[in-house]
Amino acid sequence: MTHAFTADRPLRFGDCDFSGTAYFPAYLNLLNGVVEEFWTHLGWPWHRTIRTEDWGTPTVHLTCDFAKASRMGDVLTFRLAVLKVGRSSLRLAHEIRCGDDLRWTAEQVLAACRISTYAAIPWPPEVRARLETLI
Repeated sequence: MTHAFTADRPLRFGDCDFSGTAYFPAYLNLLNGVVEEFWTHLGWPWHRTIRTEDWGTPTVHLTCDFAKASRMGDVLTFRLAVLKVGRSSLRLAHEIRCGDDLRWTAEQVLAACRISTYAAIPWPPEVRARLETLI
């Protein structure tokens, strides 16, 4: 898998349950933050696309597989890869590791969406062109 974007995240107290083990809703919040950073890295930060340009990228499908528990204090490396660019969709693969240990994986589909109407839109040409370089 060719990684288009990588980010490290420490697993903090608030990301864990009472036993100090990662709590899966917190995992998803961390994943969403990495996806937001990915868009900023590409040049389309959500604060601009949503507020100024009236388009966003809501998640329309998400699957996760958890391989090994993570604990408070672990530093997780999120690796994001672009699998497919559709007319108005984007399929991403995520691999999350702590050092060499695979902790979990996810596959996610985002949709290009007009925020004011919640209708799917084709990717803006410059966005599509940039995404296609990452496959």
